[in-house]
Amino acid sequence: MPWMDRPRLYHFSEEPCIDRFEPRPVAVRALRPPGKDWLNCPLVWAIDEAHQAMYLFPRECPRILLWPVESTTEADRSRWFGATGARIVAHIESAWLERLCAAVLYRYSLPPESFTDLEDAGMWVSRETVTPVAVEIMDDLPAALRASGVELRVLPSLRPLHGVWETTLHASGIRLRNAAGWNA
Repeated sequence: MPWMDRPRLYHFSEEPCIDRFEPRPVAVRALRPPGKDWLNCPLVWAIDEAHQAMYLFPRECPRILLWPVESTTEADRSRWFGATGARIVAHIESAWLERLCAAVLYRYSLPPESFTDLEDAGMWVSRETVTPVAVEIMDDLPAALRASGVELRVLPSLRPLHGVWETTLHASGIRLRNAAGWNA
């Protein structure tokens, strides 16, 4: 079976009893490149195992995750990673730390057959209803982040990170609309 070589796929939720995932429209439509308009259609979203750390947070928690890519310069790595041996550095606001520590997530394992790789930070999508094959309770998110090779950095504000998208690192910003003063 050709899908056997695909990575493990997950969907993270704060809901404990999801029997199946129905394709849903995106909450905020995005401008898509030509031919990619279908990404604003109803879909089931999943993340691969290598990138799951992006979702080891309460759903609405604003966060920025950074990791080096092949073209990352030593100067950017040194500036943004310092001496850490972590493979990813995740930033959240201090206002979210208590919620992160108290959160319980459910990691649903999804069968990969109907999913398409977006070739973008581990994201996969399916246009079909998907039934999970397993669910795991994740009740210590800081430990799960550490186990995934992530260093968590807690800042008063994420605003000083605005320029990170102009570096040679990969930067993923999630739920930034919830960050204090992000759009100011």
